[in-house]
Amino acid sequence: MITYEKKEIFYFLIGFWLILGVECYSSGSYNLTVKTGGSVTIPCYYDGKYTHQKKYWFSEADKSSTYTNTTEENLSVIDHPDQNLFTVTMRNLQSTKHDGRYYCAVKVEGNVTVTYGLYLQVQSAPNVSVVSSSVSGHEGGDISVQCFYSSGYKNEVKQWCRYKDQSCYTVGRTNTSQNSSVQISDDGRGSFTVLMTGLRLTDSGWYYCSAGEALNPVQLTVNEAEPGTVSDKVNETGILNDNNETEDTVATQNNELLTVWLPALAALLLLLILISVFTWRWRRRHKQDKHQIRRRTSSITTDVIYSKAEDPEMYSIINYENPNDPNKDITYSTIDNFPVREAEKPPAGGAIYSIIYSTVAPH
Repeated sequence: MITYEKKEIFYFLIGFWLILGVECYSSGSYNLTVKTGGSVTIPCYYDGKYTHQKKYWFSEADKSSTYTNTTEENLSVIDHPDQNLFTVTMRNLQSTKHDGRYYCAVKVEGNVTVTYGLYLQVQSAPNVSVVSSSVSGHEGGDISVQCFYSSGYKNEVKQWCRYKDQSCYTVGRTNTSQNSSVQISDDGRGSFTVLMTGLRLTDSGWYYCSAGEALNPVQLTVNEAEPGTVSDKVNETGILNDNNETEDTVATQNNELLTVWLPALAALLLLLILISVFTWRWRRRHKQDKHQIRRRTSSITTDVIYSKAEDPEMYSIINYENPNDPNKDITYSTIDNFPVREAEKPPAGGAIYSIIYSTVAPH
């Protein structure tokens, strides 16, 4: 049964390829180099109409085929119908065993459709390699991929390509499309860097670094943005995440907020200033009034005393302070007769009623 399967696939490939031709979605010749003892995952895209058809990985070297959803020790072929692709993972690669041409194929009513083909070569120093074959980022964020190439590929065209539609971005050019902005820079010393900014969920998928015909696959995963992260920024197309709000709309809302709050804040500030000035003036006026009342009250005082009748009338002026000191008030006192009414006469004993005037002379 296994022999029959191998022969069937082999004859289908040869017959349809050379005589009738085979429906093929890939173009060009791709050379995938992997380090000895290493592993690689290869994506095989197919048309959505083949979702329910049999898919398999075919090796031209030993004419073997491995259908999807098969897992072996050093080989796994897993279908992802929601992404219209199946992946092939090869592990512990050895040059004598695994070098050769491989195909991603779909079997439809006895016919074979090759969706992708490549030549795999295992060697100690790969022509093109990457630090990690899987990178991830958040929506609205950035990712950077460093691709290495051997000296023999220094003058080859360096590209970052997407497997799904074979769209490529070339070193020295900046491409801003409906997806993210892609920039590629070559240091000329054996590596070039791919920078993708303003990531979108639709950027998720498989890509590859290439120098000439040599390539190496990279899987990019873009996760949904976390609340409050850079994903709230507007991307190059003017779309704000999933809200479909344009940059102009956001600017208008900000202007409206400023128009409402700025006058309110200005009015509040003016009110506080007026209250402060009024309070200051009121306190100052109150202090002045108290000072003036105190001066008027202390300027003239009258003391009523009694003296004996036999005491002679006396008139004197008493200076209580040094008049030469300009910092001191001068107080004068005068003793004089004070005419009294009958009701105010002193008690029996012959005393007379006198007063003392005290005057504080101003400086």
